[in-house]
Parts: sequence; C-alpha cells; structure tokens
Amino acid sequence: MANSKEIEIQPFICGLDAALRVIGGKWKPLILFFLAKEPRRYGELKRCVRGVSDKMLIQHLKELEVHGVVLRTDYQEIPPRVLYELSPFGFSLAGALGPLCRWGEENEDVIAKNLKAKSDA
Repeated sequence: MANSKEIEIQPFICGLDAALRVIGGKWKPLILFFLAKEPRRYGELKRCVRGVSDKMLIQHLKELEVHGVVLRTDYQEIPPRVLYELSPFGFSLAGALGPLCRWGEENEDVIAKNLKAKSDA
C-alpha cells in the first residue's frame, strides 16, 4: 500500500513543462537571476526582488530548495544569518535563462510600448 504522504507526480508533457514546474511563478526567475550573481542573505534578496511579499519570497525559496536549485545555509547564529545560493543544478538553470534575459533587454522598448498602449486603452 502506498504511503499516504506520497504525492502523485503527473508526467511531463515536454521539457518546457518540466522546466516550468521548477521556475513557474512570478518571482522565481528573478530570484534565480540575482542568486546567479552572488549568494545573498534573505534581506538582500528581498531588496533585489522589488515588490515581492515576504510570504511569496519565503515560499518560492522553499520550493526552489526542494527542487535542488537553491542551497540554504543557516549559520545558527543570533541574530539569524541565513545564506541562499544556487546549487550547480541551479546554475545550469540560470544559464538557460540567459537567452531570455537578453531577449528582454533587446526588446524592452517594444514591451514597454505595448504595455503602455494596453493601459491606455
């Protein structure tokens, strides 16, 4: 008999589906972007990812840790000192997001224009 705590994982439709299960969510790609630059403490990360609530940042960090993308080091100090950094697996994912970052940078003007046109309508 299966353990009642086991979660049934649906098969992936494709590679994109697998990747989106890891980075799905508004804030995860930004978390990856900033952790790829350097390990950060929670407060630093919160300042980098402007607009994220504490609840969502904590939730996304826990999910990324479960997926093996983020490593969390708790130094067991008072005041608390916790450091977040990408695992080697996380760096491979951050590298895959590089082309998407470049696309966004190259098309910032078009994206802003389209968003403005939508808000003006």
